[in-house]
Amino acid sequence: MFLHNFKYELLSSLRTKDMIFWLMIFPIILGTLFKIAFADIYEKTTAFSSIPTAVVEVQENEIFHSVIETLEEEEDPLLSVTYTDEEDALKLLQSGEVEGIIYLDGTLSLTVAEEGMEETILKSFVEQYTVQNKIIIDTAASAQDPTQAKAVIAALSEEISTCTDIPLTDGNPDNMVQYFYNLIAMVALYGAITGLHVTINAQANLSALGARKTCSPTPKSVSLTAGLLGSYLIQTLCMVICVTFIAFILKVNLGSRLPLVYLAAILGGITGVSLGFFVGALNLFRVELKMGISIAVIMLLCFLSGLMVGNMKAIIAQKMPWFNKINPAAVISDSFYCLNIDSGYDRFIQKIITMLIISVTFTALGVLVTRRKKYASL
Repeated sequence: MFLHNFKYELLSSLRTKDMIFWLMIFPIILGTLFKIAFADIYEKTTAFSSIPTAVVEVQENEIFHSVIETLEEEEDPLLSVTYTDEEDALKLLQSGEVEGIIYLDGTLSLTVAEEGMEETILKSFVEQYTVQNKIIIDTAASAQDPTQAKAVIAALSEEISTCTDIPLTDGNPDNMVQYFYNLIAMVALYGAITGLHVTINAQANLSALGARKTCSPTPKSVSLTAGLLGSYLIQTLCMVICVTFIAFILKVNLGSRLPLVYLAAILGGITGVSLGFFVGALNLFRVELKMGISIAVIMLLCFLSGLMVGNMKAIIAQKMPWFNKINPAAVISDSFYCLNIDSGYDRFIQKIITMLIISVTFTALGVLVTRRKKYASL
């Protein structure tokens, strides 16, 4: 009896058009748009890249060449140097192909077109080189062992680089990835649609199928259990598809602990189903209004979690720090963030426990409300 009900709950869910759209088609469309919009923002605005620089060599400077060669041996060299004449260098500067021009004429001088981070780094490089150039020249002139001069040049080149890469985390530092975290959270909460259908199809006053189930000899506990498990399974499939699409089709870096990302997404989906199951059990509105209210509430929770405005979660944390701890969308997206940024698992486990508590609470309340319903006639 249970397997029979379970089978037809799965088939019924797969035939639900709104579920197919909100849980599969809509996330694919939105995720693709996110990828197009945010693809190069981190690389262009945050990630460090070599500074394109033109060098006009009025007077040959072997020490400068040695310093540049040492810098270029690094994985992410400070400068990307183009040796050219003054006329071509000015053209490159005006067109924006280089950030500055370094003139080698006994001493170094710098010409830039505007002020910015790259120009400040170039200025710092030139100042450090000018101060330390005499040390290199004196060492090269007095050193009996040529390797000693090379060692000094290498040491000073390391100082001249002006910046050291000290990663704060082994995860993905791109802050745009939070939009994809919130997208997964939104898909998880859209599991409320399947949860709604479980209670709608179990109540005689809401659907013809509910009336037939009420008249059938199948115990309501068996019918509800089959419906919930079927919804959990369908939602799990949707979450796996969602995470797989984002990680492997869109190639978004979700961190190094992808199996736990799948786990958190699946638990988030169960949370969404439980929420919809409880809302559907409430006998306050007609079916269409319940669906509309559920979608609106989910979108509001996702908005407050940062789906539309990236820093919204931080604003809520300042104004109402308690809200992010109970907002299901924020809890789900934070679980992915913790996996990506934290080296430990303490905060991640806290988020998982919160999701389990929310799921159990809403499921228990939904079962309680549904089982207490009686009908005068059918």
